[in-house]
Amino acid sequence: MSVFKKFFKDIIRKRHPDNDTVTVKGKPKPKYYGTVTPHPNFSASSDASVLNSAIESKGVDEDVIIAVLVRRNNEQRQKIKTVYEASTGNKLDKDLKSALRSDLEDVSLALLMTPAQFDAYLVRKATKGFGTDEDVLVEVLATRSNEEIQELKTVFKQEYGQELEEVIEKETRGDLTEALLAMLRANKDESNEINMGLAKEDAETLFEAGENTKGINVSTFINILTSRNGPQLSKTFEEYASVSDLSLPKALFMELKGDIEDCLVDIVKIAWNKSAFFAEKLHKAMEGHGTCEDTLIRVLVSRSEIDLKKIVEEYRAMFDTSLQEHILNDTKGHYQKVLLGLCGPH
Repeated sequence: MSVFKKFFKDIIRKRHPDNDTVTVKGKPKPKYYGTVTPHPNFSASSDASVLNSAIESKGVDEDVIIAVLVRRNNEQRQKIKTVYEASTGNKLDKDLKSALRSDLEDVSLALLMTPAQFDAYLVRKATKGFGTDEDVLVEVLATRSNEEIQELKTVFKQEYGQELEEVIEKETRGDLTEALLAMLRANKDESNEINMGLAKEDAETLFEAGENTKGINVSTFINILTSRNGPQLSKTFEEYASVSDLSLPKALFMELKGDIEDCLVDIVKIAWNKSAFFAEKLHKAMEGHGTCEDTLIRVLVSRSEIDLKKIVEEYRAMFDTSLQEHILNDTKGHYQKVLLGLCGPH
């Protein structure tokens, strides 16, 4: 409970950004908060040749490989892969897998995937083998756009020969399955409009489905939390305080247990402040003994062309240290250089 209270206390100041768009050719466009941008004077053939030389050089030139992968955006990396295979007859990812080791290999291969391929890989890894990583499933499905989820489902079927919905039904249980399938429908409102009447109505509905009844109607919570846009949910959370003595997050903690509690609480955090949600993920990955490399790679790679600048800023505000400083203290070598490169200038 105290961790959750701290999370909301730290992020409330940024619940509603004042201006998150810029005007391009007379039309409003989302501001770019990625840390990786297209490399100027890009040449796929030149980069492919440089990578081939770095891979075949005696001892493998990791610095050159890092410089190319981190300083090109995903679209440019895909072009490099195509030219590399055409010129060498080999697949770049396979050659890097043979040349690199450990965490450096993992992050390099992640950077070579398209966003949809990487998401499909993450979901596959989270559902394959002994046990299921529910936190990763929720993170991916709750933070992607409707279009990104549709692309994920298409690529998952292409890569692994299974419908993602069938995998979720097989590998998860109960209310969590219902919540994940609801997110997989990819029909969430993606506008930034706030309907005050709906916020009040939803707040009362959630109260009646939770605190004001014996047991809890989890389906009602799932339906509202997985279909409304972020600003709308934020207003609903505020309205909830007028019909209950508890905040909605506190009510969730009291009424729910297990995986579905974690799932819905994460959805609430994401709606309130997505950047702070990811900052918390990164901090947990490095606090205490040991470091969760999977989390560092997953978040930094997947957000590097979306909102990693905002995550870096939120990290400092929440934890009174920079993300880069924490990475410097918890990682080393060429792997560290990749992570720092993804974070942008320090």
